[in-house]
Amino acid sequence: MFYDLNVPWVSDKDQMQRTLAFLDELGYNVVALSHTLSGKLPADLTCPISSPLPFRTPASLRVLRRCTLVYSDPSQNHRLPSLLSHYDLVALRPTTERAFQQACQLADVFLVSLDLTVRHPFHFKHGLLRAAIRRGVRFEICYALGLLASGDAASARRNLISNATQLIRATGGGRGIVISSEARTAVGVRAPIDLVNWAVVWGMSGSERGREAVEKEARLLVLMADMRRSSFRGVINVVDGGVAPAAKEKRKEMDEEVDASGSRAEEGNKKRKTEAQLMSKRQAKKARLEAAKKTNALVTDT
Repeated sequence: MFYDLNVPWVSDKDQMQRTLAFLDELGYNVVALSHTLSGKLPADLTCPISSPLPFRTPASLRVLRRCTLVYSDPSQNHRLPSLLSHYDLVALRPTTERAFQQACQLADVFLVSLDLTVRHPFHFKHGLLRAAIRRGVRFEICYALGLLASGDAASARRNLISNATQLIRATGGGRGIVISSEARTAVGVRAPIDLVNWAVVWGMSGSERGREAVEKEARLLVLMADMRRSSFRGVINVVDGGVAPAAKEKRKEMDEEVDASGSRAEEGNKKRKTEAQLMSKRQAKKARLEAAKKTNALVTDT
């Protein structure tokens, strides 16, 4: 399954529908529609992405709702956990070194998304990034901003390649990297195989690592976000158990057979116990008769 976890939500329904249809044609299975907030969170938190969507989507495409928070002051994040109840996925986009360090250390958010088309006032430190990856944090590379940049497009592409290369090097060859489009139109979207080739060019250690950036790592990110929303203080509510219907029916039949065999064994035990009790009564009666015979014999002799 291929993932694109950053498709900006636009008010033009026809454009949004064409973009999702094109993503489905390219082979993507899961797409996250992103709503961007900047600075301090508003008092009334609402998600503008309706569920279900007001237009038809491909049946094979799963659509998630995501919020990307752009911020520079870490003190503005005290209401960050309230976002988790309104969106399927929450990403942070820090613009300062202090905000970036805090984003790597937060326990509530698993995705850090940087604008790699600009030069950042900080460096990607190996220890900080690898410690964050061990805790489950993933770092996102968005490519459409460099492809469709307006103004100084050459500088945006140069910064994208340079920052992506540094980020991949700092994570140890691309561990914990997720590649998304952030494309507002279908023109900026690329196929998963193209992203794998780009990842290798940017410095990822092999095509398998590049494929993980659009498949395995993104899937783990979605699973962790789902677990974060559906758990309470480490307790997880298992609704179905993840067993296929055929396997569930087979397991049900096996359980019924086990119960039936257990019932038969219990009946056999009861029967043997009853027979043992009958045998003990017969033996006691026989012993009494023999004792009576011996008594009679002694009386007769006397």
